[in-house]
Amino acid sequence: MPTRILPAVGDADAVRSVTTLLSQLPDAEPVTPVVDSTQLIDTLARLAAESVDELPEVVVVHERIGPVPALELIREVALRFPAVGVILVTSDASPGLFQAAMDCGARGLVALPLSYEELANRVQAVAQWSVGVRRHLGHGGDAFTGVGGTVVTVSGAKGGVGATLTAVQLALASQASGRSTVLVDMDLQTGDVASYLDVQFRRSVADLAAITDISPRVLADAVFRHDTGLALLLAPGEGERGEEVTDRAARQIVSALRSRYETVVVDCGAQLSGAGAAAVEMADTALLVTTPDVVAVRGAKRTVRMWDRLQIRKAEETTVVVNRHTRGTEIQPPLIQRITGTAVAATAVPAHFKELQAVVDAGRVHELDHKSVVKQALWTLAGELGLVKAPAGDRKGGRLRGDRGSVGFLRRRDG
Repeated sequence: MPTRILPAVGDADAVRSVTTLLSQLPDAEPVTPVVDSTQLIDTLARLAAESVDELPEVVVVHERIGPVPALELIREVALRFPAVGVILVTSDASPGLFQAAMDCGARGLVALPLSYEELANRVQAVAQWSVGVRRHLGHGGDAFTGVGGTVVTVSGAKGGVGATLTAVQLALASQASGRSTVLVDMDLQTGDVASYLDVQFRRSVADLAAITDISPRVLADAVFRHDTGLALLLAPGEGERGEEVTDRAARQIVSALRSRYETVVVDCGAQLSGAGAAAVEMADTALLVTTPDVVAVRGAKRTVRMWDRLQIRKAEETTVVVNRHTRGTEIQPPLIQRITGTAVAATAVPAHFKELQAVVDAGRVHELDHKSVVKQALWTLAGELGLVKAPAGDRKGGRLRGDRGSVGFLRRRDG
């Protein structure tokens, strides 16, 4: 059986040299190279969703891959796709880098300039390891596909557009439907999730920043369990500690949460930090919340363009959510879609602050009345995004288990 090898190489000259050499290896079947970290993860996730057998046996990661650094990319591949063997190609073959690569989950390291014999030996060994792992998983019955939980980030086009309220309600809807859900406050300096949910806490996301191996026990110690059943990983109470959460730490934290929860909702706020950028890049769905006014829509356009310049997210991979929508406003969702070049959620959230004022002031957003049109819209949005599951036994009167609220998308599905 041929060994499928997926090269992940960002440099055009390096692509040619790597693929040429790989094609000369015995029983090798190089597939179309990917040029950046985002494309690699997306390709592996798509293949894993079909079957673990569709994944390549070997992934070759070049040291100059980007925008995620090579070692961090290897760590994410190893966590999400453990049946794939990763080889790092690097000009630095020092013992220190070798140890760092192994710690991140690489199965081998090949030095530049490439040697046919060294590459062939390493590919063969890693391919044999990958086949053995898959055989073991197959005998176990439940082969891990590596997709993990769904990660949704919620960012604001500017401050005050309702990103935190959106994130909270999406997480509550997912939890109420029976999915294990964690809400992460990655608005590290000005995060308000704790205030919205009336939470007093000691540990925060900053306590995980310096930990290189986040075990389930360590994660459980940092997560706060809310009365609703929702898991919370909160922003630090001291805003200056937000600097401790680097983009590397954010990737490790999100990866650890993805492996433990079915839904991970991340509130990234309106200011882009390295940690927030890492979360947006890793997300399955990146939401950008705006209001239908000129200033906010311009802010949304700036954000989308900045994400594209920094290679965080392409415009067409971003979904805009229109909050405080009214039929009479001149700026409607189709116009916002044309201006930003993004997708726009089919569900717009109506303007009705009077419904929210009491629960926001009391810090009890989770007690928002089930008749609230704002809540119904946000929970319908959760259904549109695929964040809920509703077993037949839990469908009664259009309600989700564990919550009094009626949800429009369930009513539509049930006819």
